[in-house]
Amino acid sequence: MQIHPLAFVGPNAKIGRDVQIGPFCVVEDGATIGDGCVLEARVSIKKGVVIGKNNHIFEGATIGGLPQCVGLSEEDCGGVIIGDGCIIRENVTIHRSMRVEDSTVVGNDCMLMTNVHIAHDCRIADEVIMASNAMLAGHVSVGRRAFVSGAAGAHQYVRIGAFAMVGGQAHLVRDVPPFVTVDGLSSQVVGLNSVGLRRAGFSTADIRKLKAIYRVIYKSGLNWREIVEKIEREHTEGVGLEMARFLATTTRGITAERAVLPTVSEARGAAREADKAEKTDAATDDPESIQLRVVDENGASLLPPPSKRRVV
Repeated sequence: MQIHPLAFVGPNAKIGRDVQIGPFCVVEDGATIGDGCVLEARVSIKKGVVIGKNNHIFEGATIGGLPQCVGLSEEDCGGVIIGDGCIIRENVTIHRSMRVEDSTVVGNDCMLMTNVHIAHDCRIADEVIMASNAMLAGHVSVGRRAFVSGAAGAHQYVRIGAFAMVGGQAHLVRDVPPFVTVDGLSSQVVGLNSVGLRRAGFSTADIRKLKAIYRVIYKSGLNWREIVEKIEREHTEGVGLEMARFLATTTRGITAERAVLPTVSEARGAAREADKAEKTDAATDDPESIQLRVVDENGASLLPPPSKRRVV
């Protein structure tokens, strides 16, 4: 165990073997740090925090701060539990549960990049990655191997499903189903997380099954009860069962699919139809009224020079 002389470690803190604690760290009484952990400079570990083995916590991180809730006292609050093998980068904040008998939980092998904020009573599963400045409000849950991109934010009680990919700056107010991608610009679903699924080793059959489920959810036109019943009836194991359980237990509804933009050919066709409509309207107008609209009192044309229509 290596504790820098400028660090403060409470006499009743529990420190495992081969732990390294850098300068200006504060480990309060009642905190537990497992074997092989490394705390870089200025890390704060509050009382009630239990940290597993082989975690690397970088400068300025604060784990176990009080929930940002009005009227709560320290005696009202629970703890924080961190699993094994996590990387917690600079200035990450993870807050205690707002219930004395409960804990905010981060699983094993997670990576929390700079300035990530995890509020009270969140549940983060194993192998989750959260990029810089991502923020979770209270009681949010994140499924295993989900990826939350930079500056994305989730409202209280939102659930992010396993293997989901949330784009940068997305704002989530409804549940994100497992295995899908959320576009950061629109904050809406834009299909399956195909790249993530392949990297995770999902079989072609599983991905094909998920595509069929996706079509039922977003393309079938069924109402919500019919969607859930159909998926539960047709998928009783594996990825289908996981999706069915997630959908059946949502209380906030799920994130909508982004509206499909027209193709270039569709846009050109719409432009041609608009041209035809303009010509038809011009042909049926009174000639005298047309003359009054397009020339001034001296007979000079008021129309701009002709230009080509361009479809982007």
